Amino acid sequence: MHCADRLAQAVHETGGPVCVGLDPVLEKLPGALSDLQPAAAFAQFSIGVVDAVRGIAAAVKFQSACYERLGPAGMSALAEATAHAASAGMVVILDGKRGDIGISAQHYASASRSKFHAQWSTVNPYMGEDSIAPFLQDNCGAFALVRTSNPSGDALQCLRLADGTTLCHAVAAMIDRIGSHDIGSSGYSSLGAVVGATKSTEIAALRALMPRQWFLVPGYGAQGGGADDVLQCFDAKGLGAIITASRSVIYPQPQSVDWKSSIARAAAAMREELRRAMAQ
Repeated sequence: MHCADRLAQAVHETGGPVCVGLDPVLEKLPGALSDLQPAAAFAQFSIGVVDAVRGIAAAVKFQSACYERLGPAGMSALAEATAHAASAGMVVILDGKRGDIGISAQHYASASRSKFHAQWSTVNPYMGEDSIAPFLQDNCGAFALVRTSNPSGDALQCLRLADGTTLCHAVAAMIDRIGSHDIGSSGYSSLGAVVGATKSTEIAALRALMPRQWFLVPGYGAQGGGADDVLQCFDAKGLGAIITASRSVIYPQPQSVDWKSSIARAAAAMREELRRAMAQ
């Protein structure tokens, strides 16, 4: 199945456009994992999150940096957790924000697919099409950074060009052009875009520039974005965007001893919040 169609199917199967971000931090892990070595704790926590949100979230997004900081053991934990998510039938997104020349991009893309079981990866489009294309091979997809949720991104992304548009608009047009070569039956491309929930006033314009792109939307929950902020990401069928939350789901407050159940409730609450907003 085309990767964009598989994402659409996952949204339909789970009843909502929820993506749970796995950004594990050792100090925030459940007390039940405190006796384990850090990498083992990361692996068990990540697998536990996947089990908790299966059937609720359409996708899980693994922040590679959190695992990489633990060295080889951390990368092994990432491989174990992503393999578990893939075997559970979930859409796996590897959030590594890779961006390099074509030959290096080939290596990064191959690792994403073969070692970390990613159907989708995040990429930095600054170096152009040849740094993106390898991630679209073997029926995989990529989300290119277009309008990010971090405040300091404005310094570059909002730069005015000679024609009066902004740099992020130029990037959006490039992503639409590159992605037009591989469209699934759902009408969406294997090349998507990262568009932050905290940039809600700009979403409609970006959607007009990228009508065939799945949006990966960070900034929901702990970063301040809410359901009303992301409504313009979706088409009339409720497709076109996958909304990602990390801290607000994987570290829910208050936490119970049964941490997996707490995570499941937080993910289900996010799904219900999005459903209500989309039904208005």
